Amino acid sequence: MQTASFEGFFRTLFYIIIFYYVFKFVAKLLLPVVIKKVVEKASQNMQNQYQQSSQQHQKSKDEVIIDTANAKKSNTKKDIGDYIDYEEIK
Repeated sequence: MQTASFEGFFRTLFYIIIFYYVFKFVAKLLLPVVIKKVVEKASQNMQNQYQQSSQQHQKSKDEVIIDTANAKKSNTKKDIGDYIDYEEIK
């Protein structure tokens, strides 16, 4: 059975700290480039979707005719029923 030594512990701690700072440095260099590429790709996809939807809208432009001759004729008969006045009984 092996026992843990202070030398192994400090070596592991040293590697963890070095890895952290190297990762942080590389992330500062590469992350802006990666984010820029992602934003450009998303912008291009949205632009393509907009163009496709505008083309479909132009293709499906149909003429809509609203016939208002029948809409002006209204039912003027207002004989619905008798008005009943209710009184409150206390």
